[in-house]
Amino acid sequence: MSCKMLNLCVYETNKLVRIQSVRLGSMKWTLNGVIMMFIGIMLLWKKDGPAQGKDSFFVVTNVIVTKNQRKGKCPEVPQGGRLCQTDKDCIKDFWDQHSHGVQTGACVKFDVTRKTCEVLAWCPLENKKKPPKPAILASAENFTVLIKNNIRFPNFNVIRRNILPDMTDSYLKRCQFNRRTDPWCPIFRLGDIVQEARENFSEIAMEGAVIGIQIKWDCNLDGFLRNCLPKYSFRRLDEKESNRTLYPGLNFRFARFQTVNGVEERTLFKAFGIRFDIMVFGEAGKFSIIQLIIYIGSTLSYYALTTLFIDWLIGTSCYSKEAKQNYSEKKVEAVQDRELCLLCVSFVDENLITVVKRPQKKSLQQAKAISVHPFKDDTGHLLAMVGVLQTENIVNKQPQVLHQLSCPAWCLCGCCLPSNQPHEQLCCRRSTGRCITTSSQFEKLVLSRPVLEAVLLYRDPLCELTEGEQQNAALRHCAYRQYISWRFGVPLKESLPVMPSCSVWKIRNAYPSEEGEYTGLKISRTHPPQSSCNTPLEKLNSQY
Repeated sequence: MSCKMLNLCVYETNKLVRIQSVRLGSMKWTLNGVIMMFIGIMLLWKKDGPAQGKDSFFVVTNVIVTKNQRKGKCPEVPQGGRLCQTDKDCIKDFWDQHSHGVQTGACVKFDVTRKTCEVLAWCPLENKKKPPKPAILASAENFTVLIKNNIRFPNFNVIRRNILPDMTDSYLKRCQFNRRTDPWCPIFRLGDIVQEARENFSEIAMEGAVIGIQIKWDCNLDGFLRNCLPKYSFRRLDEKESNRTLYPGLNFRFARFQTVNGVEERTLFKAFGIRFDIMVFGEAGKFSIIQLIIYIGSTLSYYALTTLFIDWLIGTSCYSKEAKQNYSEKKVEAVQDRELCLLCVSFVDENLITVVKRPQKKSLQQAKAISVHPFKDDTGHLLAMVGVLQTENIVNKQPQVLHQLSCPAWCLCGCCLPSNQPHEQLCCRRSTGRCITTSSQFEKLVLSRPVLEAVLLYRDPLCELTEGEQQNAALRHCAYRQYISWRFGVPLKESLPVMPSCSVWKIRNAYPSEEGEYTGLKISRTHPPQSSCNTPLEKLNSQY
């Protein structure tokens, strides 16, 4: 088995169309430059990072203290205007989430003017709602905190910590974080942290807040560019406008218990303060030739977007002039199903070329159009015109009109002959009117013997125009080609031009076959060979 049969000796490549255009060329290289820049940025930006870590600590800055609480009965603190007048206003054993204890069912005095329901609880109840102003522990602003952070990049087996290798014990005892003078010191003053978050410590110390301490590791692990240092940033995480939220700030309660004279007592603390959330982010990158090849191979596919975008622009009206012809016909070569044959027809009362499917039952005259195309001129019939001008002995006679006594139903010109083949049932007109064969141009361009002989000699200078059947066949098929060049111009690709019945029989009457037998329209998907004056009937590119 030869390599040709196995397709081993065949190399196939994509078909390219080159368009000379400054606009399209500059657009192409601009888009390619943007894509290349994107690839370079992503190549440098591509890094691996560990999962985000988070930890926190809390610093008390203000407190409400309720001392010497004992278990017993006491009036409930008025909440939301809840007051009582008599015991009927109080429900025994009632409790809800806003209560400090379980109601006893009695209405007792809270102060000189108000009465509330009595409850079983730790008495006296906590009565203050707002924290002291200024904050009791405002001096916490000067507290310092040492933050120790370790980070590991498992893909590179690298571990780093924020206490850098060149930091000594004496340095850590005297250093303090400052963004300008000492940005890597791990010891922070609380007041500086709050100031970096653009807040005032004395204000947030009253009700509390949540401050985020962000540690970002941006590590380059390659050679002399090796760099892996932490960067600190700070911001407030909670809603800082107390008038926009129902429960502003941050607080919690805790109690300390003791026994006095055999009775259990406690001191209740409502602590306000600042919670510092430490959030760690890490990214590390290291050169790898394998990863580089994989990444470049995947990102180069973005260049196809440039071709797709420019192809779309050429198809629009804005850039259609750049191609100067049908770009899609040059770019794409259509291959259709062998069973589906497309025919193109031309009517004398329409200056268009209509493409239809080959009919199986209906006449071609009634076939529904698939597409309609403008007429494209061909130089073939111009040769005939030159012949007409050079031949002086052509008599401009009126063509003979061959009207039939009974025309087929699909005929609209009155000169067509019946046929059993649906693809041959075609008239020269779309609507009723004069036949194209009655035109004087039909006689000059299609039937004139001097013109046909000149065209045959033009195509084959050594053609011998002998008398007899061969000469009639050559002239007949040359007339077919003249008609197709005249009425179809440049035939559309993947479609076969079909002549109307009236024109076919007019030509056959002028140059008949001695036996009176004609092959008729030959529908084939293969390209026929070049014709000559002695080419047999079945091999002519007129397909008749």
